[in-house]
Amino acid sequence: MTEMMTPEAQISAMAAAARGASNALAHLPSATKAAGLRAAAAAIRGAETTILAANADDMAGGAARGLSGAMLDRLKLDPARVAAMAAGVEAVAALDDPVGDVIDTRIAPSGIELSRVRVPIGVIGIIYESRPNVTADAAALCVMSGNAVILRGGSEAAASNAAIYGAFVRGLAEAGLPVGAVQRVASTDRALVGAMLTAAGEIDMIVPRGGKSLVARVQADARVPVLAHLDGINHVYVDGSADPAMAQAITLNAKMRRTGICGSMETLLIDRAWPHAAPLIEALAVSGCEVRGDSSARALVPAIGAASREDWDTEYLDAIASVALVDGIDGALAHIAAHGSQHTDAIVAEDAAVAERFLAEVDSAIVLWNASTQFADGGEFGLGAEIGIATGRLHARGPVALEGLTTYKWIGRGTGQVRG
Repeated sequence: MTEMMTPEAQISAMAAAARGASNALAHLPSATKAAGLRAAAAAIRGAETTILAANADDMAGGAARGLSGAMLDRLKLDPARVAAMAAGVEAVAALDDPVGDVIDTRIAPSGIELSRVRVPIGVIGIIYESRPNVTADAAALCVMSGNAVILRGGSEAAASNAAIYGAFVRGLAEAGLPVGAVQRVASTDRALVGAMLTAAGEIDMIVPRGGKSLVARVQADARVPVLAHLDGINHVYVDGSADPAMAQAITLNAKMRRTGICGSMETLLIDRAWPHAAPLIEALAVSGCEVRGDSSARALVPAIGAASREDWDTEYLDAIASVALVDGIDGALAHIAAHGSQHTDAIVAEDAAVAERFLAEVDSAIVLWNASTQFADGGEFGLGAEIGIATGRLHARGPVALEGLTTYKWIGRGTGQVRG
């Protein structure tokens, strides 16, 4: 039946079902939503064999299509990752429910008591690529925050997403939660993405998670508010006061722990007055990273490649890093302002005054001192799973979890006031 409907009609029907479910979810007790998520987590564990078989098909298809090693790493599931996915859903169930929280209260000049109270956003559309765990993470966060969600994953993960989604909604249904709370766009027809983006009044917010081309299309075409998760052109700046051992440990972890995640370091900046630059660059190269440096870095380590102008603006998502020597904190700040994506940037320094200046002046969603950029993750922030890391300035910024999926309404309690 859906094949005979236009893309706009298909999305409209899904959005209508989602709206009904969101209205029901908004008034469910926290314990009921949490029980539904625990049932969904159990269903994911029970479907491990099915999920891994589906993922094997996706991996084979991805390899045949020439997906990069970083993209295949994002796509790959194994028993440990399936277990972590289920545990992530349970972690969301254990979080404090923000719905109904009173943000603040005041007495207006009229004597009316005014409160701002957190409420769900409503119907959220998630458009994402590669990572099948987003299916479970996004669904869990939306349900716990009282929102219904329409999921549209990438074609490269279609089988994995279908298997995870099937298990998740079986768990919700067993727990008695509304079936329209989590829906999946099964078709890979890109016209359905366009229909989601133009469903103003039916979908309340779109969250894109994927590469630059996906996010650019969403931002260009959307008639629905967008919470953007942009690319992570992340920097580690090693100050002249940095401890050499700490600088090496943080740099190698920031780049090489997992190269395909958005929190991976892409550019290493080193104070040219720091005497340990050459060993640090060499250690990065020895770790298996392709290093591309500016002329100053290559003068210290001639074996590395030459960085082009485009390198400073590239999110590699691979074992590649660009390196530049800069004139202290001023040079680092200027470089990040010119080339960063306002995602995550870190400084390694023993000089507290320099570090505090970096924390204050770098205009990114996450700014770290003496810590790896790989900590840019909702779970590491104690938020459970995340729906993405927002790099804009409106509504939410950084890892977006339960609170970021709520808005608020004003509630006024009067004693008979009328306005003259």
